[in-house]
Amino acid sequence: MPSFSLIICTYQRSQALGTLLKSVQKQRLYPDEILVIDGSIDNQTEKVLTKQVIKNLKYFKVEEQDRGLTRQRNFAIKKLNPKSEIVCFLDDDVVLETDYFEQILQTFREKPSALGVGGYITNEVIWELDKDEAKRDYFVFDGYKRKEGSRFQLRALFGLQPDAAPGFMPDFGHGRSISFLPPSGKTYPVEQLMGGVAAYRKTLFEELSFSSYFEGYGLYEDADFSLRASKLGSLWINTKAQLLHHHDPSGRPDLYKYGKMVIRNGWYVWRVKYPNPNIKARIKWNATALLLTLIRLSNVLTTSNKMGALRETIGRTVGWWSLLFNKPKPQ
Repeated sequence: MPSFSLIICTYQRSQALGTLLKSVQKQRLYPDEILVIDGSIDNQTEKVLTKQVIKNLKYFKVEEQDRGLTRQRNFAIKKLNPKSEIVCFLDDDVVLETDYFEQILQTFREKPSALGVGGYITNEVIWELDKDEAKRDYFVFDGYKRKEGSRFQLRALFGLQPDAAPGFMPDFGHGRSISFLPPSGKTYPVEQLMGGVAAYRKTLFEELSFSSYFEGYGLYEDADFSLRASKLGSLWINTKAQLLHHHDPSGRPDLYKYGKMVIRNGWYVWRVKYPNPNIKARIKWNATALLLTLIRLSNVLTTSNKMGALRETIGRTVGWWSLLFNKPKPQ
C-alpha cells in the first residue's frame, strides 16, 4: 500500500477529536503521519493530546492568519512528508470503522486514474432495500430506497428536482449530495466529495489548493475543491469505507452568517462548475434558492429553535439580494 498521511483540522472540539483519534488507533492500516492543525483559541485540544500516546502524531497550533478550515488545510499540506502519496482529510467529529483507511487505499489501487476517494457516512440516513414498488415519497437508487425529504418533494412539485445522479451537479446547481448514494458496498463515480471524509493523491496539490475565498467555517469549500479536481481526473465514493459523523455543534457559525453562506457560497460553487449558465438554468437556480428559503422560513412555526430558523432565513435573504450588487468571483 502507498504511504499515506492523515490531516485533521480542528477548532474548539477537543473531546470530539480525542474520540476520533481513538478510532484511528484501531485501524488495520495506520497512517504514516497524522497532522492535527489546531485553530482553537484555547489550549484544551493540546491538553487532550498530551494525555494520549499517539503514534506518528504531529501537532500544530496556528495563529489568526492561518485559522479557518481552508487556511488550516493549506497550512497542513505544506507540512506533509514529501514521501507521502495519499492525503486523507477527516473532520474532527467523525468516528471510523476499523477498515476505513484500508478501503480508501484499496480504491486508489483499483482505480489508478483516481485523484480522489471519499468515505461513506452510515448514521445519517435510513435506507431500505427496494423490494416493493416505492411510493412517491421515496427516493430510489440502485436497488435501495430512502424517504424523500419534504424539500425535494416540493422541488419536484415545482419542476425543480435535480436531473443528475447523486454527487453530480445539474446545470442549475442544487443537486443531490453523496448522502443520496445507498449503502450497497459499491464504489460510485462522483464529481463532488465531502471534504471531511475525503482523500486525494498528493500530486493533485501541485496543481490545486483550497480556495482562499472560503474563510472561517468554509461552507462548500469541499464542493469547490472537488469540482475543480474532477476536471483533472476521476473521483469516487467507496461505500465500504464507513464512518460515523456526530455533528459536534462546537465551532459552528452564527445561523445568520450560515444562511448568507448557503446562498453566496452555493452560487460560487455553481459558477465554478458552470461559469456561463443559460437563462433557463439561471431562473431555476434562483427559483430553487427562493423555495428553499421559504421552506426554512416555515421552520419558524415547526421547530423548537424558532429564532435560529428566523436568523438563517434572514441570512439567506440578505445573501440572495447581495448577489445583485456584489457577486463572488470564482478563482
